[in-house]
Amino acid sequence: MTGPSEDSTTPDSPTTDDADTTATADSVTKADEAGKAEEADEKPKSKLAALREGVVLVVTAVLLYYLVLTFVARPYLIPSESMEPTLHGCSGCVGDRIMVDKLTYRFSSPEPGDVVVFKGPPNWNISYKSIRSDNPTMRWIQNALSVVGFVPPDENDLVKRVIAVGGQTVQCRNSTGLTVDGKKLKEPYLDPATMMVDPATDPCLGNEFGPVKVPDGRLWVMGDNRTHSADSRAHCTNTPTDAINALMCTGDPTAGTVPVANVIGKARFIAWPPSRWGGVVTVNPQTGQ
Repeated sequence: MTGPSEDSTTPDSPTTDDADTTATADSVTKADEAGKAEEADEKPKSKLAALREGVVLVVTAVLLYYLVLTFVARPYLIPSESMEPTLHGCSGCVGDRIMVDKLTYRFSSPEPGDVVVFKGPPNWNISYKSIRSDNPTMRWIQNALSVVGFVPPDENDLVKRVIAVGGQTVQCRNSTGLTVDGKKLKEPYLDPATMMVDPATDPCLGNEFGPVKVPDGRLWVMGDNRTHSADSRAHCTNTPTDAINALMCTGDPTAGTVPVANVIGKARFIAWPPSRWGGVVTVNPQTGQ
């Protein structure tokens, strides 16, 4: 009988190198799993951060837009024809959208020839009716569109040209035409075809009026489309005797004038439609320039 052959073997046991390899693989696997877990945790955080940034951007943009509208400039829609041909507007048509500069008059006062947007004084608002829908949803939409100038504001905001300022005297007689402090005005922005009347044959483009001495801190304003404009002439008061003789605006001078404090801003340029792009013409009628 012989013993076990010297050539027979026993099962292998792990070597040191194999153990190291296994340990390394386990470490890599655990690291991968940890990395994936971190990525999974980061995804919700990334979405939340992006959402937060988006909200901050929107709020900031809205705040900046509000500040611009309040203190710098605001768009307005021209709803009527009273300032034709300088500003286009009519019922049922695409009126001009103008940008109104709200900054200039914080440092200076309106001057003759400026085209201004202003809040109608109380006696100018007597016949004013809200242009908003009775439907709450529609009213909200109209108010929102008003902010960007696609719908007129629900207030008696008017646009006219400054003819005379505080301390000046304005009047019109068929023999002399429209004058300020006795000097005949030069008004190249008037268009006989638009008014359907020629100032050469009808200098007052309506009734004779005045003299009116404009009180300090107030303005006498008129539309460029004189025969279709409810301006200072339409809101002034008359003494009974003069009214009988068709001479208007000889009563209280404050009635037909507008407080400078009511001026919202100066019309600077036409922003829409593209075919009307351009600056709003400012010509001082007292100098013609």
